[in-house]
Parts: sequence; structure tokens; C-alpha cells
Amino acid sequence: MSHSDFKGIHVLVLEGYCKQCLPFLRSFKNAGCEVTVLCGSRLDCSWLSRLPDHRILGICDIHRPQESERYIADLIKTGRYDMVFSPFDFSSKILAHNKEELSQHAHIVANNADIYDAASDKETVMRVCMDNGIPCPRTYFDIESQKELDNREIEFPVIIKPKRMYGARGFHIFETCEELNDYITQKKIRLADYVIQEFIPLGSNVGGSVHFIDSNGDIKSDFLYVCNHLYPEDGGTSTLNSILDRPDILESCREVVRKMKLRGIVGLDFMIDKRDNKGKIIEINVRPPHGVAIGFIGGVDLGRQTLEDVFGNEVTPMHITNSDFCLRILQTDVLWFISSPDRFRRSPRKLGFKKVKEQMFYWDDPLPWFGFLISGIKDYRKKMKEKRS
Repeated sequence: MSHSDFKGIHVLVLEGYCKQCLPFLRSFKNAGCEVTVLCGSRLDCSWLSRLPDHRILGICDIHRPQESERYIADLIKTGRYDMVFSPFDFSSKILAHNKEELSQHAHIVANNADIYDAASDKETVMRVCMDNGIPCPRTYFDIESQKELDNREIEFPVIIKPKRMYGARGFHIFETCEELNDYITQKKIRLADYVIQEFIPLGSNVGGSVHFIDSNGDIKSDFLYVCNHLYPEDGGTSTLNSILDRPDILESCREVVRKMKLRGIVGLDFMIDKRDNKGKIIEINVRPPHGVAIGFIGGVDLGRQTLEDVFGNEVTPMHITNSDFCLRILQTDVLWFISSPDRFRRSPRKLGFKKVKEQMFYWDDPLPWFGFLISGIKDYRKKMKEKRS
């Protein structure tokens, strides 16, 4: 197919602040699409990008969920867009839960609500893994009160985390049952909303998988990446990724994707437990994960696959053809370097990577890099101010 075979297709991309947007904007434009981005700030990386044809400064804010849902629905109902694409959790949930209604006005790139909700629930995912012998952290089910917690045989240390929160928010480690009980009492935790599972020790590698599943349920592309640097190192965001070759882990991830009946672009998070070298599934991202950009550089054009699937074409199978590089987000990797005690041992050169590419910087589209830097500084100052107050 040519670079203009989707000419005339108008794509709306939500959550324009997400760095995941950038490779998709480039892919959609290369395919000939007309692209509009919904942003919340003029500092959003998609707003600053030269790639979109149109920019909307509107409401897509996790702190204003009902307003955002109404705004997005009204935007789609104008009938101006042929396809609506979400790069992140907040708008993905809105699309999934309103898919039937909004599909009357545009092609909605989202899993059905029941599939989305099941895959977003960490406990449901762990049940699927444990029931099917797929490696995952040992998880303790059906604990809804402190009495039930005290009556169960639990091997410490454990972690607790919200069943439906994404990222590391709400994540805590406990060495003893007394520590856990004290925390539950002090914070007035409702255990029914949390997952309790074994703590995989620090020093275990963190990684992810990315899959494209077409509307028939066939996996048309997938790959693994490993997070070489994390900031903060005890459960933060990856700042340096590289392609990982572990067929055993990839097959485990594929099995989960099939069992959950997922479609489109999804990502799984896993940890390679340093005790047994097994890749253990942690959770599912029912949208493009943070590490998705490395696939585009490696040879997997997920934007084109999305267009092919949505508009009824045969989806082109793709695979990683270039893995001799690592992908860095310099703005946050500097923070990792400052804070890491073994920064020199784990530099890209020491890890064996000759090519270090920037995830957000392109010579033909440089402004998103600077916008992301300024937004990061503003967020950092805000968090420091909150800590001092």
C-alpha cells in the first residue's frame, strides 16, 4: 500500500498530552489521514507537534471525568471524524463505555466495555493467569476484611495495590501482617478494592509486551521490551527501554491476550523475577502502553495496522526488524541518573547499546520534546510544593 492509501480519512486523537500520541500522529499522517488532536494545554506535546492538521483546546481531564465524557461524546457526535483513537487509560475507558452509542457517528477504536473492564481489573487478570498456569505473582483472593486477612496463611512480604488504578499509584509494600493491619486501619482501606500479592524482590527486571490483535482475534504483531532504567527505581516510569528476546515470556503474554479476548493495541506489564528468571505478568494496559514507541522504530507500525483493521483491510503482519538500539526519554532519564546509586554501571554503553535514540525528539518535529520538559518541570514544582505544605 502507498503512503496515501487512507487519504480523506479524518482521525481524532484524544489525550494530546500523552507522549504515546507522537508515533501514532506520524503514522496516521504518513498513511494520508487528516488528523485532529484533543488537548488540554498549549504545552501538550501533540499541541506543539507540527504533525496534526487541527488542534482542539478542550476538556479531557482525569480530574473532570463527567465533563470530559460529555465533551468527548459531543465532539464525536458532530460527525466530523471517521475514526476516534485513544492513547491512554482515561479516554480509553470513556470510549469503551460509550462505544455502542458513539459508533453511530465514527469508528471507535476501543474494546467492548465488558472486555475492557475485565482486563482493567488486576484481580481478574491474576485469576486468569493462576487458573491457566501462566506465571504471575502469587495473589490472595477473596479477602475483604481484616478478619479474613488474619485468618489466611499469607507469606510476607506482600504488596497491595488498587484493582483498577493504573501506574504505581496506591502501591505499598509490607513486611509483616501487623504493618499491613496498621496501614489498613490508619488509611481506612477497603480491602475489597485492593489486590494482595507476593512482593517480587527489587532488582528484578521490569518489562512489557505490545500486541496488535485484529477484529478476528488474530495477533498480527507483538514484541517485548525491557525497562533498563526506572524513575523512581522502586516502581516508577521507564526512562530507557530496549527490545527483549524472550520467547517464553512472549508466549505467556499471548496466552493472556487470547484468554481475555482482547482486540486492537494492548500492552502487558511483567517482571522477570530474579529468583527464578520467570517473566511474571503484573497487569494489562487496555490501550497503547508507555513503551509502544520502540516498536515503531523497530519496524512495527501499529498506526497503520489500526487503520487497516478499522476500515476492513487485511491487517499486514509485522515484526521487529531492528533491535540494535535503546530508546530514551532524556528529560526523565536525567532524574534516574541523578538518583541511581549504580548509574555508571547501568549506562547505555555499559549495557551494550551503541545506538541511543530519543523517544520524543525529531529534527523535523522538535517542539514536543521541549513542551514535555517544561510540563515536567511544572509538575515537579507542584509536587514539591504539595510536600512542603
